[in-house]
Amino acid sequence: MDSVLQFLSGQEILLLFILISIGSLFGRVRLSGVSLGASAVLFVAIGISAYANAQGFKLQVPETLGTLGLTLFTFSVGLVSGASFFASLRRGLGPIVAMVLVVLLGALVAVVVGRLLGLDSATIAGSFAGALTNTPALAAAREAAHNNTLPTVGYAVTYIFGVIGMLVATTLALRHRAQDTDAPPPLVNCTVRVETTAQPSIREIEKRHGSQIRFSRVRHDGEGHVHAATLSEVLERNDLVTVVGPADQVESVTHELGHHSSHALEIDRSELDFRRITLSNGKLAGRTITELGLLPRFGATISRVRRGDVDMLATDHFVLQLGDRLRVIAPREQIHAVSEYLGDSARGLSDINPIALGLGMVLGILLGHVAFPVPGTVFSIGSAAGTLVVGLILGNIGRIGPLVTTIPYTAAQALSELGMLVFLAQAGSKAGGEIGHAFTSGAWIDILLLGIAVTSTVGAGLYFVMRRLFGMGGTQLAGVMGGTQTQPAVLAFANSRTDHDSRVALGYALVYPAAMITKILLGQVLGRL
Repeated sequence: MDSVLQFLSGQEILLLFILISIGSLFGRVRLSGVSLGASAVLFVAIGISAYANAQGFKLQVPETLGTLGLTLFTFSVGLVSGASFFASLRRGLGPIVAMVLVVLLGALVAVVVGRLLGLDSATIAGSFAGALTNTPALAAAREAAHNNTLPTVGYAVTYIFGVIGMLVATTLALRHRAQDTDAPPPLVNCTVRVETTAQPSIREIEKRHGSQIRFSRVRHDGEGHVHAATLSEVLERNDLVTVVGPADQVESVTHELGHHSSHALEIDRSELDFRRITLSNGKLAGRTITELGLLPRFGATISRVRRGDVDMLATDHFVLQLGDRLRVIAPREQIHAVSEYLGDSARGLSDINPIALGLGMVLGILLGHVAFPVPGTVFSIGSAAGTLVVGLILGNIGRIGPLVTTIPYTAAQALSELGMLVFLAQAGSKAGGEIGHAFTSGAWIDILLLGIAVTSTVGAGLYFVMRRLFGMGGTQLAGVMGGTQTQPAVLAFANSRTDHDSRVALGYALVYPAAMITKILLGQVLGRL
């Protein structure tokens, strides 16, 4: 075994992929229906590295690879969540402020409990960073403590429970997932026979329902053909229209206009046809559905957009991304032309858009190194928070002139998972190498108790505040817990339990930047007490 450990100590890339593969295998093991998923890579890396260190060998993935993995992960999460993040920011301001207050409460608990246990400020600051699994906060604490080694000891002892404790809190949050009321409603379609004599226009009806419904097909009374609906069309008695949207909104429009028809325009493909078409034409990505100009060009409309595993209503101002699957309704003779115009290539799912990736990573890393002055010191948010912020902005913008600023959803998810696995392997190998030294300090039990107190306070505080005050569903709460902990392992666990539900990433991205900045500042404050 010593010869194997000695060999691996000089093979850093090989070690990285051994940790990823073994950890991923353990991540598939289920106990009582629960598995760790990708987060198992972290614990396997800690175990193997700690064992090697006890035998006199140092097995550690280079720090630079961990930084690369973490920044790839945060940038990809930002891109995927950008549009949803800014759309929900106004209603999400309350949860962000509440999260900051909960983290502040965790810092207060760290000081009070740490003093009662007789721990010094440097150890308390490092323990706080480890309990909330935040390496930049540890760096801030070490700087504030004049590079004392005590913050690292506290960090190493509390880190493991920082992950495990929040995984337990996330599991408790997901137990209520079936009762979530914030799930995006499934889209349905219905053919309606118009009975009203008010002669409303389609534009008026869609506006009245807050653009939550869309009309896709129309057959006017006395006409034999079906055509794509336009906003300017006026509906008259005995017309047939197909309405698409959430079930409750479709039902409301049906009662408003008339009644469910026994005819189903959506299955009549004699004149209009429909097809799922992948947007792979880079010139069209980042544009709204209206800007595509499908109706004047081809007499075609889009009723739904499928991004990842989620169907969304195709409103006129919906911004499209490469890889979106569009449900297009068009005259039969125009379907082929529409497909060519949109691209309809598998490349739209896999193109990583290297210009956007490179530019976004550069801007994010530079932003992370900007020094912001605060009373008595300066701080930087770090590369992880910097790339997340830039990713959120680019994901929301979609396009700058001819430059597409997003990456296809599928490709972004793949980059995110790869980055996360690399980071978890590196973080685990580093913690495992330091854990032995931490236990020789003699105060590890007190440090562990402090970490348990901090992690439990933040986990329980988030659960209570988000559920009770904001009525947040368990799925998004799981993402908020991972984002507050700034811990990819928690996000990976929540994603594996929810089959990558988009609400998990939204919750994570909503609080991550504020949580990162708050913990860096608190690390500096605690280290100076």
